[in-house]
Amino acid sequence: MNKSKGQITSVQGNMITVYFDGDIIQNEVGYVLTGEERLMAEVIRISANIAYMQVFEDTKGVKVGDRVEFSSKMLSVKLGPGLLGQVYDGLQNPLPQLAEKFDFFLPRGVHLEPLDEKKKWEFTPLIKTKAKVTKGTPLGFVNEGIFKHYIMVPFNLEGEFEVKGIVDKGEYSVKEEIAEIKNQRGETIKLTMVFDWPIKVPIDVYKEKFTPQEPLITKIRIIDTFFPVAKGGTYCIPGPFGAGKTVLQQLTSRYAEIDIVIVAACGERAGEVVETLRKFPELIDPRTGKSLMERTIIICNTSSMPVAARDASVYTGATLGEYYRQMGLNVLLLADSTSRWAQAMREVSGRLEEIPGEEAYPAYLESRIAEFYERSGLVSINNNEKGSLTIGGTVSPAGGNFEEPVTQATLKVVGAFHGLSRDRANARCFPSIDPMDSWSRYKGFINPEAVKMAKSILHNGNEVHQMMKVVGEEGTSIEDFIVYLKAEFLDSVYLQQNGFDDVDAATDLSRQEYVFNKILVVLNKEFSFEKKEEAREKFYELRHLFIDWNYNEFGSQDFKKQEKVIDDFLQN
Repeated sequence: MNKSKGQITSVQGNMITVYFDGDIIQNEVGYVLTGEERLMAEVIRISANIAYMQVFEDTKGVKVGDRVEFSSKMLSVKLGPGLLGQVYDGLQNPLPQLAEKFDFFLPRGVHLEPLDEKKKWEFTPLIKTKAKVTKGTPLGFVNEGIFKHYIMVPFNLEGEFEVKGIVDKGEYSVKEEIAEIKNQRGETIKLTMVFDWPIKVPIDVYKEKFTPQEPLITKIRIIDTFFPVAKGGTYCIPGPFGAGKTVLQQLTSRYAEIDIVIVAACGERAGEVVETLRKFPELIDPRTGKSLMERTIIICNTSSMPVAARDASVYTGATLGEYYRQMGLNVLLLADSTSRWAQAMREVSGRLEEIPGEEAYPAYLESRIAEFYERSGLVSINNNEKGSLTIGGTVSPAGGNFEEPVTQATLKVVGAFHGLSRDRANARCFPSIDPMDSWSRYKGFINPEAVKMAKSILHNGNEVHQMMKVVGEEGTSIEDFIVYLKAEFLDSVYLQQNGFDDVDAATDLSRQEYVFNKILVVLNKEFSFEKKEEAREKFYELRHLFIDWNYNEFGSQDFKKQEKVIDDFLQN
């Protein structure tokens, strides 16, 4: 196949226009040849014989007249064993290997193989010669960490194939041939453990897609009990700078009952990305007792990197998540932050001179955000197992304004909204999810009527608190004041968690249900206080008893002893 070529006619930042001859396609990858460097770029618009391309690197020194070679391939990632534990940029360059080879200053135009081609994997075949296979059919598996990594027929092969041959159990590299298949026309295709897939094309190799219903347990009480997330569902975490979005995502990735965690840091400040890279290898995975990085993939492009690379990181994360979902695993993709991704879209749209929408974002902002979140889902795959991809994105609205376009566009497509509050963060309430603003369309595991009653206590208590700001405590009735104290009690002992305490940092389902039922006793109890000072004193004492209870191992002697103290207090 003859590859098309072109010549640069203009350069505007990372945007170049290229006059070409031949045939090219939307999202095709091309290479700008400047000196000895080959700079990767992507076609984002085609008009007659003019291609508008976004270069993934700094364009300093690129000039009119430089040649461009087109690859005839869309922007893709390599899928195969060895992805877990890696740190990539949006183009799937392994950053630790780049740093090891080039030290601190990375040259332009350098791309390394994303998978270790020398490492041997012990391959176990699952099918035999003459078996019939289609795209996505597992040929065998290798052990990657604690999971079986299935080696599948590439997703881009259409039709039915017959297996002409498959290797015996043994050790092979990702580039070695493991099978040969034949299509109905008699053509043979040799397969290795790795294949390419375009990142902007969803992987839809499944039998059926289901409505997410099973709760995804994060072990964060305010989420699991009040604003649950479903496996294969979507949620967003909007909040101002410093409200705890990144910390909340780190705790979720550590404690959530999920198999694979993918963190896409798209456009975050370099300091936050560095902190993530330092913290994750140190986090101990409660599931294995080893480093959390062993079942994590990090994709990072900082705000100082070109906009095209920031845009690619989101799609790269979604593609890797869909790939592991095809193995019957439950995957959690955390995008931090989708606001920076939207800003990258806005920059590209401006350079293309498109008609701007609200706040200069492109008119297709909502559809792009919807397309991204639609890549989540709970699916049935070829072996009738189920796999899921849950997507959680943070949003960083300027000044914490939830009315801005990115937050509003996200709200239209996600199933749960965990709005972070500046006031709660300043008051050291963690997580700083505001129960007045947050919501979820998913069903939780605790009795909905009980949760509804607890939410009404929170809302009524908030109304009394707002009234007290006007008329003062002395202008509030004792009945309303007790409602306020109940809401404050529920907030302190259940909605807030101590992320630094070994026990309270994560609360499993059985403990959440047990403690919540005990709290319902307090919320339903009729207190007969005559003085507000006495009511406040008793509720503060009760609050400290419950908080101390939260720090004891569930079912231990200390847990039972503390529970008896609480029961005696409530009876007296």
